[in-house]
Amino acid sequence: MNLLETPGFTGKCLCGRFLSMQSSNFSEVLDLIRQEGSRFDKNAYYFVRQALDHTLRDYAEKGGRSSLHVSGPELLEGIRAYALDQYGPLALTVLHNWNVRCCGDFGEIVFQLVDYGVLGKTEHDKMDDFANVYDFEEVFLHPFRPDSGKRVRKSNKARENRKDGIGGN
Repeated sequence: MNLLETPGFTGKCLCGRFLSMQSSNFSEVLDLIRQEGSRFDKNAYYFVRQALDHTLRDYAEKGGRSSLHVSGPELLEGIRAYALDQYGPLALTVLHNWNVRCCGDFGEIVFQLVDYGVLGKTEHDKMDDFANVYDFEEVFLHPFRPDSGKRVRKSNKARENRKDGIGGN
């Protein structure tokens, strides 16, 4: 996806179009998208816009990448990292509150923004790029789950100590 409308971006995108949409217009575009029946909360669109900016900055810092284009899976990885950074263990709850439940939902949001000229795409970008890239529960909950193996070992050790008369009852 090409970055056409992100705060602080004032240059020309790779697709050759100049940034013409002001930040205040983004809200107006979201109102239009949502009037046409989008099922996503307005905050989901702002989040995708911020996550795209975060992803592009991250790629630029890590690899010196100057391209203003990321693929669907690259954007989804950036979304994952940004959601965990911003919301930690509440990321899945926040996304569900916005009615975003799978990677394909982010694809739908991105392509709605493409349709309204907020984002650009190449001829290789397609909705399927966002299908089943990762499982939401796995990526947003797993990092915060206690290691159940350690709990079991600890419990077994505690039971053994009790049988030996160590550590109480």
